Amino acid sequence: MSEGAGTADRSDDRTRTDGGTADTAPRSETVSDDVQTRFDRIAKSRRRRWIGISAVVAVVGYMFINALQAVEWFDANLTQYLPTFAEALRDFFPFLVILDGFPFIWIDWSGFGQYWAFITEQNLIYDDEFFADATSLVDYPITLLTGPGGPLGVLGVAGETLAMGIAGTLMGLPFALLFGVLGSGRVTRFPFNFIFRGTMSAIRAIPALIWALIFVPLGGIGATTATLAIATDTIGNLGRLYTDELEEIEDGPIEAIETAGGDKRQVVTFGMLSQVSTPFIAWTLYVFEINVRIAVTLGIIGGGGLGQVLVVQEGLFAYTNMMATILVILVLIISVELFSQRLRARIRGDEPTGFIELLKGFPRRMAESALK
Repeated sequence: MSEGAGTADRSDDRTRTDGGTADTAPRSETVSDDVQTRFDRIAKSRRRRWIGISAVVAVVGYMFINALQAVEWFDANLTQYLPTFAEALRDFFPFLVILDGFPFIWIDWSGFGQYWAFITEQNLIYDDEFFADATSLVDYPITLLTGPGGPLGVLGVAGETLAMGIAGTLMGLPFALLFGVLGSGRVTRFPFNFIFRGTMSAIRAIPALIWALIFVPLGGIGATTATLAIATDTIGNLGRLYTDELEEIEDGPIEAIETAGGDKRQVVTFGMLSQVSTPFIAWTLYVFEINVRIAVTLGIIGGGGLGQVLVVQEGLFAYTNMMATILVILVLIISVELFSQRLRARIRGDEPTGFIELLKGFPRRMAESALK
């Protein structure tokens, strides 16, 4: 009995020594346990993920319901005003004629004439009195350059809105550059850089609309006050963008100038600002786009321009005139945005096509897109 057991033990030892199957079953069980453990971890991770997502959805839904209750959404009973709203829409779009008893709309092209009549009457896109003193062909370019507002004056009320955006951007630009550079930790040591960062944060915390109200005692309600508000808002927004760009620059040019014996001014000018000149121009154009939109908004509180025309017509319940003004605003904003985008792409080198060539090729590209 003992001899047979010893033989079996030696056989098992030899099997293990020769790489037999004596240890195969335990090793397979170990691998299976490891795989099962990983599957269990994945399953637990998925459960935790779904629990987390469900919790986030529940919290967001709870906040959404409470927000609707706070604004009295459920008490508004908007459905009872739908007939009034539908009637107003007919005034907004006089070229749409809804035929009674028929489920379709007929377009009356003469309705567009109501838009154009108001646009020309109020000089929304062209001031017909700008060249009133011009008596010869030579007087027209001279008046264009020397008249009130220059080329912007020709554009009428739209030119006033555009002028507020341009003037506000250029007035705030030097201060935005100063605060943006000094707010960078690469230029000003901690904690002094936070003096400039904090100032820009405080400016951004107050909307441009509120800045316009703050400046009312200084210049009253008008385009001047609106321009000051836009300039102040530009300092906070554009300055912060400048600061963020300076934090992402490469150290190589800075170290090279320092090694060559350059002082702090040279390091900032040639080592830092030279790296971000293109992004600075691009961000300035982007903020200019925003400022033109802000100029329209400030007109609603009496800041002049298209916004003021819009709010006056709203007070008169002249919805057709309101829509005509909105169309002019749409054209102005889209034009500024296209100009800014093309110029930024041109500066970055992403767009080899010039702006004029782009406009000339627009009909062809539209036709090609329609045929695809």
